[in-house]
Amino acid sequence: MEPQTVDRTQSASSPSPVTPGPLASFVRFVVCGGGIGVLSSFAVPLVAMTMPWALANAVITVASTLLCTELHALFTFGTGRRPGWRRHLQSSGSAAAAYAVTCAAMFLLHVIQSAPGMLTEQAVYLTASGLAGIGRFLVLRLFVFASSRKSPLQPRRPVLPLPRPVLTQAAVGATC
Repeated sequence: MEPQTVDRTQSASSPSPVTPGPLASFVRFVVCGGGIGVLSSFAVPLVAMTMPWALANAVITVASTLLCTELHALFTFGTGRRPGWRRHLQSSGSAAAAYAVTCAAMFLLHVIQSAPGMLTEQAVYLTASGLAGIGRFLVLRLFVFASSRKSPLQPRRPVLPLPRPVLTQAAVGATC
């Protein structure tokens, strides 16, 4: 009996990333983003012991956004490689847009109700945050990390059949 060997040259030289489907990507997005968000909420007060709270929040927000972008590229959307600066900037832009949506929702709540209760504030914030998260997921999946797939906004070119030459009596009897 001969021992079986594995040919590692094929698997090592051509790793092909497997792109997860939309549902798997969304679950991974929620787990990665939510997990980092929870860790960040604990990190801000710890860092705030050494610097002003607003600065600590900014530092942790930048660090967590960079970490989330790395995780989303490698794990959530399965690109197979680390994101470059362009993807980091695009991801940061989508995070800033999500932040603006939650701020706008809270502003509108306070315009509508001058003194809303804490439960109402939490409901509005969590709803806005959830909707902003879904929007951010769609932007990341369809545009930021979609380089290996065709963008949904690029029109698909129809495949037209080649025209068949029309044979006429003159063409059939002609000599070259």
